[in-house]
Amino acid sequence: MKRVLFAFVAAASMAAPAFADLALATKNNCMACHAVETKLVGPSYKDVAKKYATQKDAAATLALHITKGSTGVWGAIPMPANPQVNDADAKKLAAWVLSLK
Repeated sequence: MKRVLFAFVAAASMAAPAFADLALATKNNCMACHAVETKLVGPSYKDVAKKYATQKDAAATLALHITKGSTGVWGAIPMPANPQVNDADAKKLAAWVLSLK
């Protein structure tokens, strides 16, 4: 029983940051166009993480795309700017997206 409880607590504590950033993405309407595992209007977050996995400045690039938007990165549909997302939250979101593998 103790082992099962320990495993549950350990898993929950490892997942907590992911849930917190999913909440941040939901709060900022990111989930209207993106999902973690499937393409919606925009690419899945896992696909974004794969695309930027080897890019040295990936977190900064994604944070900039979150706040300023981008065009042509994933095809014809542009990513709109999200000026309501402050720089600190954009960095948190970018780090979270890049952690999804």
